[in-house]
Amino acid sequence: METDLIISTINDLHKKANSALEDKDAANYLSVFDDSLLYTNADQTKLDKQAYSNEIEKFFRRTKRIETSQYRIKSSFENDVFTEKIARKSIIIKPNLLVLSKKQTIQTEEIFHWKNINGEWKVFAVDIVLEEKY
Repeated sequence: METDLIISTINDLHKKANSALEDKDAANYLSVFDDSLLYTNADQTKLDKQAYSNEIEKFFRRTKRIETSQYRIKSSFENDVFTEKIARKSIIIKPNLLVLSKKQTIQTEEIFHWKNINGEWKVFAVDIVLEEKY
């Protein structure tokens, strides 16, 4: 039963983060991540929260529109850590010349590690295990 409550809370946080991503609202998007965040890209480069925040800000500036959806592949709860693997599909619309746009689709598999910190569920680590762009 406790796991169901955790999943419900995590689902709400994903909805909040996805809405903020689509609205290009960096502060709201980044609020689900703990200050101790370690974000590992598919190429194995690692970013702390500040570096990830800088990347998100740059990404939002050069993006016209974002659409994203996800589903959970699997999850587990051990030692006070909720770990989930999700599949995400994002469509990125970037400006191209004056009036044209360029569309890019990115599909990823991501592992999120969540912990309840001071009564709030926060992401403290993300591992991008697969990334395909087309």
